[in-house]
Amino acid sequence: MMARADADQLKIFAGRHSRPLTQSICDHLEIPIGEARTHVFPDGEMLLKVEEDVRGRDCFVVISTCMPVNDNLMELLIFLDCIHRASAGMVTVVLPYFGYGRQDRKSEGRVPITAKLVANLITAGKADRVIAVDLHAAQIQGFFDIPVDHLSATPVFSEYFSQHRDELEDLCLVSPDVGNVKVAEGFANMLGGDLAIINKRRLSGSKVTTGHIIGEVKDKTVLMVDDMISTAGTICAAAEVVMDHGAKRVIAAATHGLFVGEAAERLNASPISKIVVTNTVPTQSAAEALGDKLVTLEVCGLLGDAIHRVHHNKSISELFRGTAGLKR
Repeated sequence: MMARADADQLKIFAGRHSRPLTQSICDHLEIPIGEARTHVFPDGEMLLKVEEDVRGRDCFVVISTCMPVNDNLMELLIFLDCIHRASAGMVTVVLPYFGYGRQDRKSEGRVPITAKLVANLITAGKADRVIAVDLHAAQIQGFFDIPVDHLSATPVFSEYFSQHRDELEDLCLVSPDVGNVKVAEGFANMLGGDLAIINKRRLSGSKVTTGHIIGEVKDKTVLMVDDMISTAGTICAAAEVVMDHGAKRVIAAATHGLFVGEAAERLNASPISKIVVTNTVPTQSAAEALGDKLVTLEVCGLLGDAIHRVHHNKSISELFRGTAGLKR
């Protein structure tokens, strides 16, 4: 994809927990992964060293700020400082998953907007640009005072489900909450299916209650789409609702498979027959717990193409075509 001389001007580095995805991105672009080493001291402090020359080069740092969230965020900030002090030409942060994205507004008095704080920290770290995948709320783009390319993983899911469309039979796309209706509608248009919506109310960080379902799911294959599966409370409760309303089977799809807390146990006990996620977040431990129920799709092509376009000052808009929209 890239000439050798051009590839020498592009360096892609990985955080400790994002190295497999970063290696896949570099393989897609046919360039070597950037050499860097992070050492963690006994007291938890990190020392990071970039092992190659980055002076004047176009550098990309790939780190998902997933579990351990604060360690990954701190490593990202240290990476930015290290590369900036090494005189990199331009530094782009690639956030396959943006932690703290759910804290995007004041839902009650005397609480922070931590998503904005994290955006400020990344900007203060002198990042020049951000590439993100399926932010929890599209408004988070505006929290950054630098350019943000907000990618959708829809093309990855669309390709997978289009290949398996015959198996889905009579299909109904279901949004497990009102905020994701636009995405579910986009999938329904692309795959040729009906649309239904479940009313959800969050009781706490790990508990939700589901109400009425708007739409018809009886005798249909239900495909539920969301931006993430965290504790799996929302998706499992929604699956129970659609099965109670006569659905034939339930498939769950989410960009970010966090699978924290009792998520694996809930999903294994739920009526969900298949869970489809991407590798924006490492899923090795979840794959062991969920077995054949879990399907993990690659986003290396999506991110690799975005990096290639940014590096060559080409438009990113081409990557937004054929998407199902973004969560509001």
